[in-house]
Amino acid sequence: MTAFNVDRVAVGYSNSLIIDELSVSIPKGEITTIIGPNGCGKSTLLKTISRILRAKNGSVILDGHDIHRLGTKEVAKKMAILPQTAEAPGGLTVFELVSYGRFPHQKGFVSLKKEDYTYIHWALDVTGLMAFKDRPIEALSGGQRQRVWIAMALAQDTEILILDEPTTYLDMAHQLDILLLLQKLNREEGRTIVMVLHDLNHASRFSDYLIAMKEGALITEGKPEKVMTCSNLQRVFQIDANLMTCPFSANPICLSYQLCQ
Repeated sequence: MTAFNVDRVAVGYSNSLIIDELSVSIPKGEITTIIGPNGCGKSTLLKTISRILRAKNGSVILDGHDIHRLGTKEVAKKMAILPQTAEAPGGLTVFELVSYGRFPHQKGFVSLKKEDYTYIHWALDVTGLMAFKDRPIEALSGGQRQRVWIAMALAQDTEILILDEPTTYLDMAHQLDILLLLQKLNREEGRTIVMVLHDLNHASRFSDYLIAMKEGALITEGKPEKVMTCSNLQRVFQIDANLMTCPFSANPICLSYQLCQ
């Protein structure tokens, strides 16, 4: 089963096309990561499937419907989005920001209901933030803040989570912490997760499916063992890679590399 069907989309800014005639299917209930060099269109593709950008041509199909024919709240009940640079308004507590995830389920300007509190407390608990719920966002570390944004997305109670570089600016331990959390949500909650990552080893280790792009085009897609090959990495990144098997996932990882001569 697929979460999204992207059919021959062309996307760009002003008169410049970033993606042209790209088609790809994103599996449901799995972790899919988009990889590729800087400027290749990874984030543009992510913004297109999450309806932040509208394709100039082609279509994005969600649950059998063109995503742009669905209402905003209807889409928000199906997917939650964590942008690359998420910033909270000043003065908010952890609980207050997470509670914003319930907005798509509310009618008008009404107070939170019992069901809303249930989802908010669950999201705080599963992300390990219950002890921080009354703290100001500004008082948290980078890793903790990222967890708050993920908790807000979880409180939204959607089948799909879309994250653009969720580990950016985090140290190694916090990167691993976030990715293990996303893996847990996928395995235990069955959430479909679609994200962009720059770290190839993280992408391979934590993904069920990889999409490799270059210059706005799809180069290859499939399970990590199919995509993470020396020939594919040479084609996508112009590197000669030395690969080995990850002891934690049994997927291929890049031990070292050099630029192609």
